[in-house]
Amino acid sequence: MSKFAIMAEYETPAEIMAAAKKVHAAGYQKWDVHSPFPIHGMDDAMGLDNAKVGYFTFFGGLTGFTVGMTMQWFMNKFDYDLVVGGKPLFSGFFAFPVSYELTILLGAFGSLIGMFVLNRLPRHHHPLLANERFADVTDDKFYVVIECEDDRYEEQATRALLENTHAVHIEMVEDAQ
Repeated sequence: MSKFAIMAEYETPAEIMAAAKKVHAAGYQKWDVHSPFPIHGMDDAMGLDNAKVGYFTFFGGLTGFTVGMTMQWFMNKFDYDLVVGGKPLFSGFFAFPVSYELTILLGAFGSLIGMFVLNRLPRHHHPLLANERFADVTDDKFYVVIECEDDRYEEQATRALLENTHAVHIEMVEDAQ
């Protein structure tokens, strides 16, 4: 068994907010806060930026629009250039519905792929889920988890930092795999 992270338990949202501010100020990068409900202001306390999934969505949508317009242009201009009723061989007006639908479709796929990539999914095992105390996070407990892979992690100093945040319980989480 290898060490995965050190986990500190808190009783209230105010306590975990104060702990998150201290951990962020200490410069840790690979850490997270777990709570049974969203806590207003936690993103700022953790120093988190906006989600990056929107970039995947934007480029998926842009690709869909470009593919739709290019496909309509190629099919009507070169592949099947049949003039019907004096209409032009290509017009953005009649190409728009197909391009719009491809924008929505590939934008949705971009969101899905971005979520999977950025969240490192699928992950079939997570060490925290095997921890019995961590199961209380869905009910009434709050946890700060600092991973051992963090560059600033040093067991005694990290434990001392978490003790200074008045944690109710601190323990090492082992990875069975």
